[in-house]
Amino acid sequence: MCAEYATFGLAPAMRAGGVLNDGGYQVHRDFVDFIVDGRPLLFQLSDLDAVSPLASDVPPAIFTAQVRSLLLESEAPLPGGRYVVYGCPECEDLACGAVTAVIQGDGEDFIWRDFAWQTDEHADLERNGYHGIGPFRFRGAEYRTALGALLNGSAPDPRRRVLLIGARVAVLAKLAAALRTIGVGADIAQDADGVPSDELRGYGAVAFHHAAGEQERAAVRRAFERAGVPVAHVDGLAPIVPLLVAQIEHALDRSPADRRRLTGLTATDGGADVEVTSACRVTLTAYRIDRLSRTHTHEIFDGVLEAGRHRVALDAKAVRGRSFLVARTAGSVLVAAVNP
Repeated sequence: MCAEYATFGLAPAMRAGGVLNDGGYQVHRDFVDFIVDGRPLLFQLSDLDAVSPLASDVPPAIFTAQVRSLLLESEAPLPGGRYVVYGCPECEDLACGAVTAVIQGDGEDFIWRDFAWQTDEHADLERNGYHGIGPFRFRGAEYRTALGALLNGSAPDPRRRVLLIGARVAVLAKLAAALRTIGVGADIAQDADGVPSDELRGYGAVAFHHAAGEQERAAVRRAFERAGVPVAHVDGLAPIVPLLVAQIEHALDRSPADRRRLTGLTATDGGADVEVTSACRVTLTAYRIDRLSRTHTHEIFDGVLEAGRHRVALDAKAVRGRSFLVARTAGSVLVAAVNP
């Protein structure tokens, strides 16, 4: 079969979890994404909220089976030699919809072709095919090396646990409960003194309550440095649980910065500047604390933005006083304080 050669690689990616304004939750998922010609394949599939089958939270045996399946060492799971490339991040049920493709060998090469959106065992290419994507021909050595590394223990370590530091247990307890609901483990402590290095290695981020003093923060940082654990530090902007969850989700994002969709967010009381690298749905939510320490939430924007930098107007009533803005796509989240 004729097809131009494309490069194949893998990179850590994330489906950002979060606390939704309607009281619901969006589950956090870490996975390995497919990088085709230097760009995440997921970004070529319009605005799709999905994860690859190489998710870090599946049992090791299933993860290994998925890798071997992509190497064509087992039968295709769907008729016509089709494999799931991206599936539902909440349940991974085919009925919710999945992107599938035919994967086949051609000599030493591997070919991915006939991409389609599929909700049952049989794909309708005419009606639901991604006609502008593929076919991709991958050199066998490059393809096997990338996937084989996952079988040799080189799969990214998600470290989906967060250490919450602070004395105000009520706020941190609510934050920990919200994080656990979306699939991120959380522990609360006043400091990290005496915590064994092996335990510290399990954390991907440390989040400080906004009232934590500089001495407390410095002591925690030194504890992780002594343990040789590189960890992201999050300084809580305000005691607003959805805002803190968004800050932590951003800190846990281990995907390469140049392969993210949402790359920039700044805000003043006049407007917000949002930068995306490919067309995607973006939501903007403003959080404001009034003089009585009450939290007010305002939906600012929900729509698809094309690649580039965009200016979004902000309602002065929504961002007056002490306010913060959260920007979300399916795969990433950014937080910014609203500057006067």
